[in-house]
Amino acid sequence: MQKATIQLETLTCPSCMQKIDSAVKGLDGVDKDSVKVMFNSSKVKLNFEPEKISVEEIEKAITKLGYEVKKSTVKEA
Repeated sequence: MQKATIQLETLTCPSCMQKIDSAVKGLDGVDKDSVKVMFNSSKVKLNFEPEKISVEEIEKAITKLGYEVKKSTVKEA
């Protein structure tokens, strides 16, 4: 299991958070209970299984919704 912190462009509305939250939770390999979308800091924190999904694929799911990913950091959980 690995931990990712994904820095996004500034989030402007709570519904943006919900869209990102449900999109990330819907990905196979993401620990749904670990997903936290932080409105004030415009970050997404989550745990994921690198055997099933890469951080790039998680970023792509967020980008597809129309939100810019600024950078990601990944650590061992």
